[in-house]
Amino acid sequence: MSQELLRIQDLEMHFPIKEGVLQKTTGYVKAVNGVSLSVNKGETLGIVGESGCGKSTLAKTILGLLKPTSGDIFYEGESILNYNAKQMHELRRNIQMVFQDPFSSLNPRMQVGDIIAAPLKAYKTTKNVKQRVQELMELVGLKPEYYHRLPHEFSGGQRQRIGIARAIALEPKLIVCDEPVSALDVSVQAQVINLLEDLQKELGLTYIFIAHDLSVIKHMADRVGVMYLGKVMELSDNDSFYQNAQHPYTNALLSAIPLPDPVKEKERERIVLKGDLPSPANPPSGCVFHTRCPRAQDYCKKNVPLLETKEDGTHTVACFFPIEHAEQIQN
Repeated sequence: MSQELLRIQDLEMHFPIKEGVLQKTTGYVKAVNGVSLSVNKGETLGIVGESGCGKSTLAKTILGLLKPTSGDIFYEGESILNYNAKQMHELRRNIQMVFQDPFSSLNPRMQVGDIIAAPLKAYKTTKNVKQRVQELMELVGLKPEYYHRLPHEFSGGQRQRIGIARAIALEPKLIVCDEPVSALDVSVQAQVINLLEDLQKELGLTYIFIAHDLSVIKHMADRVGVMYLGKVMELSDNDSFYQNAQHPYTNALLSAIPLPDPVKEKERERIVLKGDLPSPANPPSGCVFHTRCPRAQDYCKKNVPLLETKEDGTHTVACFFPIEHAEQIQN
């Protein structure tokens, strides 16, 4: 059986809205609003959703960069929210992050060798730091002789390889990848994705892979979670997700993936969501998706759907009228 590495339980991250001279709190931005997820050792959990749905906030909360409003995070069965500074310092050896922008996440004044060496020096894991850095550079496809170069001397794909080398330097168990290929050209994206897959096999890594591109997630993830307005709408294994998605929002996202066959692309009907994404400072009542859902009914406006496992056993869906149920009603 798969062994659970990380579990997120009813996690909420609300940011106060302050106004006026006295900076009085007038409301809250509910960036993450009751998320529960788990990640098993050696797997890749993909997290998808529109911009502003809370993906990056969730990532920062997992890493301890933000302290959640409520809920809990368990690493190897132990709650980490009340860790002191020393415990968090030790935990970060095992949980690292690859950032979205490969340029702004690197210090432009530091040599590449020093950037990759920073975690090694912070944790004093080896006496021969330079040799270890050069080994890491080779591992991610960079020439060791580039050790003294600055970040601006590299391409976007190479800079992201530097970020990956820094992330794996301490041999972590879990890496949170926050849209690591979204800023790269398509051809370079494939190279970086293949590198991440190779490193996972070689080093036994576990990934939380955040993206808005479902094509990338299909290639990378073992399981996929869909977020909307701070909540998880659907959670499924990869194959079932792309073949039998049940939440209306998931189907709208899938319909936006371009097909390689121009004839099929022209014939298929896309699901166009009405309206704009509501503000997380004032989310809709009931199901947060009901204002844009083509299947919404009055019941959805007043009641909050819980994540429930459906009959097929592969899907966990937060919807009162998932697609197969809705089609039966209509027929």
